[in-house]
Amino acid sequence: MTDSELGTRLPLILTDPPGPVSRAMADRLRRVESRNVTYVGDDWPVFWADARGANVRDADGNVYVDLTSAFGVALLGHRSAPLEHVLRHQSLVHGMGDIHPPVVKLELLERLAAVAPWADVGIVLASTGSEAVEAALKTAALASGRPGIIAFEGGYHGLTLGSLAVTRRAHFRSGFEDRLYGGVAFAPFPDSVRDRDAGGADALQEVERILERGAPNGDPIGTLIVEPVQARGGARVPPEGFMRALSELAAAHGVVIVADEIFTGMGRCGALFASERVGLRPDVVCVGKALGAGLPISACIARRDVMDAWPASEGEAVHTSTFLGHPLACAAAVAVLDAFEPDEVATRVEAVGRSISEGLRERLEGLPCVADIRGMGLLLGVELVGGDGSTPRYGAGAEVAAKLLGEGVIALPAGDHGEVIELTPPVVITEAQVDHALDRLAGVVSGLP
Repeated sequence: MTDSELGTRLPLILTDPPGPVSRAMADRLRRVESRNVTYVGDDWPVFWADARGANVRDADGNVYVDLTSAFGVALLGHRSAPLEHVLRHQSLVHGMGDIHPPVVKLELLERLAAVAPWADVGIVLASTGSEAVEAALKTAALASGRPGIIAFEGGYHGLTLGSLAVTRRAHFRSGFEDRLYGGVAFAPFPDSVRDRDAGGADALQEVERILERGAPNGDPIGTLIVEPVQARGGARVPPEGFMRALSELAAAHGVVIVADEIFTGMGRCGALFASERVGLRPDVVCVGKALGAGLPISACIARRDVMDAWPASEGEAVHTSTFLGHPLACAAAVAVLDAFEPDEVATRVEAVGRSISEGLRERLEGLPCVADIRGMGLLLGVELVGGDGSTPRYGAGAEVAAKLLGEGVIALPAGDHGEVIELTPPVVITEAQVDHALDRLAGVVSGLP
């Protein structure tokens, strides 16, 4: 197989994954990496050697169809044309982002401002999603003057101390509770499988109660952070009207709304910002992942009056980082934004997402272990349950993902209990690749004991 064929290929499994080269590399990895990072088992992981389009090739030469876009990053495909152009032609690799800014940093800031939900904005660039969330939480605290925060059960915002404080899952928080801010109150996120109230009224009532009583430590609430669609929580889409009502409720209490669009933004859900699609009206938006097409960059974007709660720099920035405005990553982000003009990418995201959703329903609806098939754009999930139709099937997403790997398909589990198999493929995935991957997925799910 030539490099030109990689990208649109169906799986090619030369040796049962993980093959001998990946196994040997796993042994080497154990000796040098903290044991908390990469799970290593008999059937996991494979080591990536190359990727293009919707294909990944591992160190043993096996070729896979990638339904993850590498955590949602490669929406435009692995080694996409915009990224290839930047890697060949960008002359400045590093700069001094908050001292003597690279030209391309300014270009990116202007481009982001042009597509932002508000006419006048302020932006803080960063490298990772967690960093953007940290900047957003600081911005909201300064703008509101109240430290308390509302976040949502099932939400994921990162693992740095500030972002971890608003991430509920005990698996991540265990061992660090004493280090985390105690002024975060968690409200339920509407659950399409278990809620009797389909409109999310119970969740809204709990948010209102929190706004009245304050955070667990007594701090008054000044910030509400929410994902327009919960991504790592299992592709959970809010019911119609919920985000609009949530926005009105928060605004009535003078609370700054932070939309965490690290995963959902930059086209993943069929628009540059998923907030627009669900009726959320934020004051601050965080973007990342797909923004850099594979290079690490993120941004915290806010209405000018909110962002101006920060003091003006007098030569020493209050919040910055060494790689802020990294020119190579900024150039990639500009190229990504170029790719969205006109809206061809968003249109294709919708079309491919609709095709995958329909394919999932054709193959999986009616199976007793499948409780829900849901999502928006190319952020999709299949929730797996036990025999009663509602109890999460703990770890089933990981079980399916491991079996799919042997079939030449890369997917990941999601949900608080690993009960969801999540699909976030590149927009360039072909119809043949979709059909092949969904057939394999249906075979694995239907065979669950």
